[in-house]
Amino acid sequence: QLVESGGGSVQAGGSLTLSCVFTGYTYGRCCMGWYRQLPGKEREGVAFVKIMPGATYYAGSVKGRFTVSWDNAKNTAYLHMDNLKLEDTGMYYCAAADRVIRTAADTLKALGTPDLGQGTQVTVS
Repeated sequence: QLVESGGGSVQAGGSLTLSCVFTGYTYGRCCMGWYRQLPGKEREGVAFVKIMPGATYYAGSVKGRFTVSWDNAKNTAYLHMDNLKLEDTGMYYCAAADRVIRTAADTLKALGTPDLGQGTQVTVS
């Protein structure tokens, strides 16, 4: 239901945009967004956007550098990443969530069982 694209390799300080086509129903879904799993670490939510009316939420580690958006006409979520750092290297997963909360570690977490895509690799060197 979720198909990501746009991952790749980029130099530190560069930019990259990820896309995610959602082929399921958005009815009942609060938010679309992105998780990432950095090497040796647990998966963490980094950015979510409300399907309606479009409010956005970011983990502290990416705020000011990443921009999440949702195109309702295309059923596509985007994650535009600027000023990428070495520590942004990891696998990025698109997610469709019913509810999102902020954790004590200043990351985001989708409650329940969010749908996740297969992931796309981002490598910053």
